Amino acid sequence: MRIAVDAFGGDNAPCEIVKGAVMAVNKFDCDVVLVGDEQTIASILENEEYSKEKITVKHASEVVQNDDSATLSVRRKKDSSMVVALNLVKEGEADAVVSAGNTGAYLTAAFMVLGRIEGIKRPALGACMPNKNGMTVIVDSGANSDCKPEYLVQFAHMGSIYSENVFGVKSPKVGLLNIGVEEKKGNSLAKETYALLKAEKGINFTGNIEAREVPSGKADVLVCDGFSGNVVIKLIEGVAITLFDMLKDVFYKSIVTKIAAAILKPGLKEVKKSMDASEYGGAPLLGVNGPVIKAHGNSDAKSIHNAIKSAMLFSQTNVNDKIREFLNSSADEKIEE
Repeated sequence: MRIAVDAFGGDNAPCEIVKGAVMAVNKFDCDVVLVGDEQTIASILENEEYSKEKITVKHASEVVQNDDSATLSVRRKKDSSMVVALNLVKEGEADAVVSAGNTGAYLTAAFMVLGRIEGIKRPALGACMPNKNGMTVIVDSGANSDCKPEYLVQFAHMGSIYSENVFGVKSPKVGLLNIGVEEKKGNSLAKETYALLKAEKGINFTGNIEAREVPSGKADVLVCDGFSGNVVIKLIEGVAITLFDMLKDVFYKSIVTKIAAAILKPGLKEVKKSMDASEYGGAPLLGVNGPVIKAHGNSDAKSIHNAIKSAMLFSQTNVNDKIREFLNSSADEKIEE
């Protein structure tokens, strides 16, 4: 298993990205190709301990910056670490790719370099958020701000395939993000999508889901447009961070609360770990011809290490082949009808 990693994508690149790659090869059965300025990467690797044959470096002379235009940066910076890493997957020199760089540019580059899986109307980003019982795949979480109902139906199928194969959820519960649970609630997109999902075969559609129900695990797959999905994941992340900051303030108020904090510390650490998005790697881009993982922009070494694990699982479980199988079976059913 060989994973291409954009070593110069993200707020903490390249140091944390390279260290995350080292953590990954020391723990997982994989090789990593670090893509970016060869001399810089080599200087960081000099201070790390790892099996030298497990990490190789692919030189790239350019970097896609966070404020670069998505389409223009891909077209003009063809020797960027991001584009070169994606080309390694296209050319069969890597099994999957990871980047924490400019999200818009990365999604655009993935689409332009790898192309859509035939039959997929729009690729979608599937953010994986921890819930009370396990994991919720939120599809779409940022790739498509404006959507049509038929896009969301495909998101439901792709999210279900990912949840079932990567997280081992049997018959994943699919919920539609809405402002109420009633069938007739919401805007025109929600109402039309509800009707299509209700009639759709091959998914376990359980109805509308309000945003407050997402952390409870009521849905294994949450279907929505990319604008709404992105708002949901960022709000959940913000609430989790703020909640633990508030608890910290409370526990340090007096000697009594400090003693209580010491007693509760192991349990609180477990809760914090279960809610920490960095524990679960990055978000898969579903619907393109290759396993593509988008890591958080502020990823540290641990986050990159887990994103590489996610990329391995994405590839090992043949998610894209199963998406193609679903599309082929759907096409066959339409022909028979």
